[in-house]
Amino acid sequence: MKPYRILFALLLLWVSKSSYGQKYLLDSIKTNYNFVNWKANEIKFAEKSPAFKALYKRLNNVVQAKEEDIHIFHIGGSHIQADIYSNRLRSYLQHMSPTAKGQRGFIYPYRMAKTNNPGNYKVEYDGEWKGFRCSILKDSIAWGLSGVTAVFKDSISHVKVDANYVNYDKKMYNFNKLRVFYDDWSEDYQLKFTDSTLITHSEVNKEGHYIEYAFNDTVESVEFDIERIGTPEESEFLMMGLELMNDRKGIEYTSIGVNGASFAYYNRCKYFEDQLMLYKPDLFIVSIGTNDTYTTEFDDQEFKNYYENLIKMILKANPRAAILLTVPNDSYYKRKYPNPNTRIARKVIYDLAHKYCMAVWDFYEIMGGFNSSKAWYENDLMPKDRIHFTRLGYRIKADLLLEALTNSWERSLGLQPRTVLKQIINE
Repeated sequence: MKPYRILFALLLLWVSKSSYGQKYLLDSIKTNYNFVNWKANEIKFAEKSPAFKALYKRLNNVVQAKEEDIHIFHIGGSHIQADIYSNRLRSYLQHMSPTAKGQRGFIYPYRMAKTNNPGNYKVEYDGEWKGFRCSILKDSIAWGLSGVTAVFKDSISHVKVDANYVNYDKKMYNFNKLRVFYDDWSEDYQLKFTDSTLITHSEVNKEGHYIEYAFNDTVESVEFDIERIGTPEESEFLMMGLELMNDRKGIEYTSIGVNGASFAYYNRCKYFEDQLMLYKPDLFIVSIGTNDTYTTEFDDQEFKNYYENLIKMILKANPRAAILLTVPNDSYYKRKYPNPNTRIARKVIYDLAHKYCMAVWDFYEIMGGFNSSKAWYENDLMPKDRIHFTRLGYRIKADLLLEALTNSWERSLGLQPRTVLKQIINE
C-alpha cells in the first residue's frame, strides 16, 4: 500500500482551499448521494455502556459552558496522520461553548521524518534528519506514542514550532509548557531556547521519555536549538513527539496516525504504552484496520488479539474510558479488487464491542457495504485508490461522525433530537 503521494496531494488541496470557519454539510447533501446508508449512521451500543453514559454527561456540561477536562484520543493510519477529518471533528467539539477549547496537546513534526504533516500546525527545522516509521518493516528504531521517530546526527538543528498554521481559526491555540519526547537515555544533546528568558524551569520524565519546559508567558510559537555537546560523531538525537500545553480546561483531541500503520506495526512501538500511561483517555476512538485488511492473507484471530490488547491497554490507562470501535471503510485491493476482508474484521469488532461493553461506529455499513467504495469514487468522494477520500469525502465523514455522536449523546441523556447538534454547528 503506497498512499503517500495521494495523501500529500490531498493535503495540499485541503490547505489551499481551506478557509477559516466550517459549514456543516449533511443537511444539504443527503439527496445527492443515495448510495450512502444514512440510516445506519449511529453509535451502536453506546446506550448500554456506562462509560459512554458518563462521557455524554461530561460533554453536556461543556455544552452548557461548565468546565470539564476531557481528553479524546483518535488512532489510525494515513486517514488520521493527514488529520483532515479528525481535525474537523476536533474543531466542532472545541467550538461548542466558551469552555470547550482545551490545549492542542500531543503532535508530531512529520516533516522531520520526510512524510506529510497536517496543515493545522507547522514545525520548521534545519539540518539533516532521517525519518523512521513503525509501518516500514525495514525501519528499526525506538518509537513511542506517535509511531514515528526522526533521527538527527549533526551538530546543531534549529527548530521552530507554530501551534497555528492553516486552521478554522487564525489563532486557535497557545501554550505555556512544551514537552519534547526524545531519547532521554542519552546525554549527547541539549535543547537551548532562542529566548532563554522564557524558561522558568524544566523537568525530565525518564519513564515517559520527555523533557518538559515551563514558560513565564503564553505563546503561539517557540524556537530552540538541538545541539550536540562535545560527544562522538556517532551520537544521535531521536525526536519522538511534541506536546503543546496550557492551563485551560476543555476538550483536548489527540490524533495518532502513521501512513500504512496496522495493529502489528503499532505493536513495534516499544514506548507506546509508557507514554499512553501519562494520560487518562476519556474517549478513545480506534480507527485501525484498513491496513490490517489490505492483504490476501488476513488472519482474523491475529487481528482480534492485537485489537483486544489495545483495548486492555486503554483501560489500564483509564478503566472508565469510553472506547469507540470504528469499522474501516470499504476499499479496493491494489485498485483492482473489492476487499472482502473488511467484512471479516467487522465481525471481530462487533464481538469485541459486546465483550467490553463499548460502542461501534460502522462506517463500512454507512458507506453502503461491500464494494460501496466504487460509488464513492464515481461521485468524487474517493480518489482512484478507493482507499482514501477526497477533501469533500473527508468532510462528509467528519460530519457523519459528529451527527452519530450527538444523536447518541442526546438519546442517552433524554434530550430533544438535534438540540446538541444545533448548538455545535451554530444553527
